[in-house]
Amino acid sequence: MLWRISSFLLCQLAGGIGGWWLAADRGAELGLVAGGVAWFLLDLVRGLRMLQWLRGGGRSEAPVGAGLWGELAERTRRALRARDQLAEDAETRLQDFLAAIQASPNGVILLDVDGRIEWCNQTAAEHLGIDPQRDVQQLIGNLVRDPAFAAYTAQGDYSRDVIILSRDSSPGRLLKLAVHLHPYGQGRKLLLSRDVTAREQAETMRRDFIANVSHEIRTPLTVLAGFIETLQNLPLAEDERRRYLELMAQQGHRMQTLVRDLLTLSRLEGSPLPGIGEWTPVPALMAECEQEGRSLSTLLGKSQELRFAGGAGQEIAGAPSELLSAMSNLVSNAVRYTPANGRIEVRWSALPDGRAELSVRDTGPGIAAEHLPRITERFYRVDRSRSRETGGTGLGLAIVKHVLQRHGAELRIDSTPGAGSTFAIVFPAARLRAVMRGPDGESARPATAAP
Repeated sequence: MLWRISSFLLCQLAGGIGGWWLAADRGAELGLVAGGVAWFLLDLVRGLRMLQWLRGGGRSEAPVGAGLWGELAERTRRALRARDQLAEDAETRLQDFLAAIQASPNGVILLDVDGRIEWCNQTAAEHLGIDPQRDVQQLIGNLVRDPAFAAYTAQGDYSRDVIILSRDSSPGRLLKLAVHLHPYGQGRKLLLSRDVTAREQAETMRRDFIANVSHEIRTPLTVLAGFIETLQNLPLAEDERRRYLELMAQQGHRMQTLVRDLLTLSRLEGSPLPGIGEWTPVPALMAECEQEGRSLSTLLGKSQELRFAGGAGQEIAGAPSELLSAMSNLVSNAVRYTPANGRIEVRWSALPDGRAELSVRDTGPGIAAEHLPRITERFYRVDRSRSRETGGTGLGLAIVKHVLQRHGAELRIDSTPGAGSTFAIVFPAARLRAVMRGPDGESARPATAAP
């Protein structure tokens, strides 16, 4: 302000001196007026330049650098820079927020008051078959035509989610989504979608598991109860009484086997993964499997041909009881389902890449291709009547699957109806090592170890 007053006075002083020098007193008066007018015009030009600079957004350097206009320009420039920085920060936060939503495993769609799409992430686009660019401003109801979703949006009760089918669903592979609308702002809505296929499958498996366990236990209990009532109420001959008691013992053994397998599954699911600190000779496991297999074959009176080969000089890391359980389950299944005088071949083979394979090949009835994807499910049976005859619980292959998962191994199944089956376990190289034998035949330190 002092500069502004000083410049005005200087202009008048210069005008007055100039006018006095040209026309004495009369000229001095005109010079004062001319100096004031000149100052005003100069100030007006500076103001116009300032206005033009502001209209241009204040991006370039301020056109005036001193006085009131200069200070005003500098303060305006600082305010504009602060505004631009705030806008830039807000844009950065918005992009970070959108990137976070984009990376979300759940689908996110922003809808306006009319239900039109304002924005959606890639997950929602894949869930619902939406194009994130093309379908902006499209009505969500025109793109998601599921009747359950239409009823959900029409009723206006968004306190729960609704289950619909994904666009990628097929008759053989149902993919389910949980969709939930959340109102926000002035009539807008946030639509969230989650893939709940695994959850629904787990719930279905849980229901089936409970139903199967109830059925498997109720059947022998019903038989036992019937035999007990018969023994209590009817005078039976000794041979009939003995036959009933044998049948009761069979049903009791069946329940014991079922409970044992259920406890094994529970233990496998609840215990920590086995490490690689405990090594077991493969021949020892093969020998136990052979003993159990031959005993079962003799017990069933089948006179089968069993061959066991391979495994010498190798050890495997893991839980011995679990490994034996998986291997013996495959051998027991082969014995149960192979007819009398059939052939079962169990072989341990080293693979070129350092892994090893235990194969169990039989000459049984074989399994149709449509059953193979589900054969390791709990209580899944290819032929229920045949399973009852062989005494199986329907849990053996489920136990095998869990044991192999815990040891990083995989199960391969090759079967042809009428030509037999081959079940093979492929163990990873990290759980295998070769061992040397000392002069006395005892195991010495490892000769080689898989990385």
